[in-house]
Amino acid sequence: MGRVRGAFDAQRVCVTGGAGFIGGHLVDALLALGASVRVIDDLSNSTLEHLSELIELEPKRLRFVHGSILEDRALREAIDGCDVVFHLGALGSVPRSIEEPERTWDVNATGTLRVLEAARSLGARRVVYSASSSAYGDTSKLPKGETDAPQPASPYAAAKLAGEGLCRSWSESYGLQTMSLRYFNIFGPRQPADSAYAAVVAAFIRRLSVGQTPVIYGDGEQSRDFTYVSNAVAANLLAGASPREPRGEVVNVGAGDRVTINELLTRIADCLGVSGVSPEHKGARAGDVRHSQADLTRARELLGYRPIASLAQGVEETVAWFAAAGKHSSEHGA
Repeated sequence: MGRVRGAFDAQRVCVTGGAGFIGGHLVDALLALGASVRVIDDLSNSTLEHLSELIELEPKRLRFVHGSILEDRALREAIDGCDVVFHLGALGSVPRSIEEPERTWDVNATGTLRVLEAARSLGARRVVYSASSSAYGDTSKLPKGETDAPQPASPYAAAKLAGEGLCRSWSESYGLQTMSLRYFNIFGPRQPADSAYAAVVAAFIRRLSVGQTPVIYGDGEQSRDFTYVSNAVAANLLAGASPREPRGEVVNVGAGDRVTINELLTRIADCLGVSGVSPEHKGARAGDVRHSQADLTRARELLGYRPIASLAQGVEETVAWFAAAGKHSSEHGA
């Protein structure tokens, strides 16, 4: 990560969705590297709690714009004068997209078009787009590489894949530098654990911590490339700082390994010191894939990316964060 030191010092950048889980961690890193950061977020899936603390610490270098990436005025206010745009603003969750396909498309596909066009018209140099490994669909080939034919199996996957095409076309048509980072199951501290669409790591930790039965959809033998959030942040920083001008390339961001959901539950239970866990199994969810694992060859070649945190380290740090957050909440009567 030495190659990003100095790359963001005094640079103006924008983070769409910067009040969210991954976005908030990226904002932390950018501020630590000396950047001036503008965040745009409509707070539909996040809160201002973390950003408010950062704004108190860095009022001159962090500015928050409350608005949607579908609102031209808010988008212009957030991007104007910025050199690099990290586009993380999205409506997440495959199950939610099954229930709300049109809204998912509006935010994730049309919203990406709006971000790209605002970046182009306002003179930003580069857009780093948060794409999704769900674009690969339910194929048997492992690991999954960027040259594999996409087979999106959900509205979420289709909208995220459309965003990749938009990024490439804005590079080809307008010369805007773009890169799409296909995330593989990102997890870590501050990930929401209390919604119907909670990611599995956070959901397992929350239920096990309060003595509730964890829920597994399907038989639990489906596998995922669980990737600690610091790896996703590192990939964004490398993409934003790369001296090589990207032209719409798609790059996997994962750990390069995979574990089953059953194995993940055992690891989290062990970390929490909980024994005799017997999960509740429910029917497999529409749009879910059976197996997923990232081929990181292109990420190494184009960005020099290598995972900086393992699954074991990530689970340990995430469990510790949730424990501290729960203690803090109980002490304040929350």
